[in-house]
Amino acid sequence: MISPDFGLTETQRDIRAMAARFVDDEIAPRAAEWDRAEQVDRGIVKRLGELGFLGLMIPEAYGGVDADMLSYVLVTEELGRGDSAVRGIVSVSLGLVTKTIATHGTDEQRAYWLPRLVSGDALGCFALTEPGTGSDAASVSTRATRDGGDWVLDGGKMFITNGTWAQVALTFARTSERGLTAFLVPTGSPGLSAREIHGKLGLRGQATAELTFDGVRVPDSARLGEVDRGLGIALGALSRGRVSVAAGAVGLAQAAVDAAVRYSTERTQFGRPIASFQLVQELLADSAVDVRAARLLTHHVARIADSGVSPKDYATDASIAKYHASEAAVRVSNNCLQVFGGYGFIDEFPVGKYLRDARVLTLYEGTSQVQKLLIGRDLTGVNAML
Repeated sequence: MISPDFGLTETQRDIRAMAARFVDDEIAPRAAEWDRAEQVDRGIVKRLGELGFLGLMIPEAYGGVDADMLSYVLVTEELGRGDSAVRGIVSVSLGLVTKTIATHGTDEQRAYWLPRLVSGDALGCFALTEPGTGSDAASVSTRATRDGGDWVLDGGKMFITNGTWAQVALTFARTSERGLTAFLVPTGSPGLSAREIHGKLGLRGQATAELTFDGVRVPDSARLGEVDRGLGIALGALSRGRVSVAAGAVGLAQAAVDAAVRYSTERTQFGRPIASFQLVQELLADSAVDVRAARLLTHHVARIADSGVSPKDYATDASIAKYHASEAAVRVSNNCLQVFGGYGFIDEFPVGKYLRDARVLTLYEGTSQVQKLLIGRDLTGVNAML
């Protein structure tokens, strides 16, 4: 079987190997503990910063790491293999917030926030989804009202990853009937409160929160980009973000296959390993094909991004990779749980967590149904979301 490192540069292989060692030594052994406690060890954030994983693709002048999108994908795949909750910390803080500040921020915004975010001294959260607004991002109801040289924000956000850990919330608010504007809101601002959401099916170790903005005042210098142009900023960030979700799904699915293969060679029934049963091999073979296809699609869109085009130019490819990889992660983890039988149903073994974590990947940063509509729109030129 061809190695998943095929076609990678030496630098990319080194980055992948470093991420794999980190996952094997510091994440995978604690993933079940964090899942049960519904709390990842906060110290992991500083370690992610020390290793450069929170600064990939950010200019070195701000403490970042000179890397390409494919290297970022390789890291997020490995983090997904270890614990999707940790992968989500990086995907959101770096992929959605830090990269967006680096792309759209002023010199002052970049100088203030980027060194803090890439080092792990600060985390970012992406405050777009609302209690009544999910797939229809354009219908955001959180409002920002101009008051002299300031803006005053009122409203609420829901299911915000890193919401209780972050020091800055990249917040999208309505500034006109048809326009959204992006703001960098320090989470310590008066009137901003965060409530952590517990009892989640998956990603239980990840800090997911509801944010409430009650007269939160920020200066105009906190505005990111032009007034009423925030939706484009959000959609560009989501195109990049879907690539990292796809990569995390690949890593999760690979972990499930690895676990099932090991178990099938150790578990015996009827006097022989269950790996010798044809239907078990069918489950494993179908899963391996899904993983391989998802990885190739994800690496393909990363290479497109590395060619220098804008997120708009690879948005459909990102949707294809995210749709296939997230749905594949559900199929694969379900297949691999079947290999474990009853033991897959208890958290002494990892495959139940893989299935629970995989399920949310089909929902956030655009549901599978939204990805299909985006792909269909690109194919036909007809927008079925109106």
